[in-house]
Amino acid sequence: MKPKVLLSWSTGKDSAWTLYMMRQSCEWDITGLVTTVNTAFGRVSMHGVREELLEQQARAAGLPLWKVPIPYPCPNEVYERAMHEVVLRAKDAGVTHFAFGDLFLQDVRDYRERQLSGTGIQPVFPLWGIDTAKLAQDMIASGLRAVVTCVDPQQIPAPFIGREFDEAFLRELPPSADPCGENGEYHTFCYAGPMFTHPIAVRTGEVVERDGFVYMDVYPSVTAVA
Repeated sequence: MKPKVLLSWSTGKDSAWTLYMMRQSCEWDITGLVTTVNTAFGRVSMHGVREELLEQQARAAGLPLWKVPIPYPCPNEVYERAMHEVVLRAKDAGVTHFAFGDLFLQDVRDYRERQLSGTGIQPVFPLWGIDTAKLAQDMIASGLRAVVTCVDPQQIPAPFIGREFDEAFLRELPPSADPCGENGEYHTFCYAGPMFTHPIAVRTGEVVERDGFVYMDVYPSVTAVA
């Protein structure tokens, strides 16, 4: 029997690729996608993606969606309490592992391991240590498609917002930026790829600046993105 695993789902390319890699390995029974949702705005935390698009991703992935409602602003103790409730629910459902799409930030991995320590649920990091330049190229070559929904203008220029995650985007990133944005340079919404049964039709909207980050709104569309 395959171990049951939940996948931390941000709506971005890294979590989408984690799903793809775990399915390719055929080692896991992936039972759901876990996403924190900001209840004040009805959007995915940090990425700022609308709940409706999150739900469309889950349908395209063919997996149940475990939404974790959190307030805005959200103190860390409130976030941790909400995630602890998810872990308790997961244990009741027979889940034994929790997967994350982290790439190389050791402090982030250490935090996740501490939070799951003693719970009976083991963290797994399927993409850990993969060269991010190669990883980005592999994503694009596979047919993964994503749009940049959030930019840290202290790390990369604000006009990168709304760009497609493609070869041109990677070429034009500043040399100091990680190709996959692992240092928080940018975040994406993944709308197509081998992890989905069908593309998600989206269109881009207004650009806003909030809490030092630049966000581009993304809407459901009746016409598929090229």
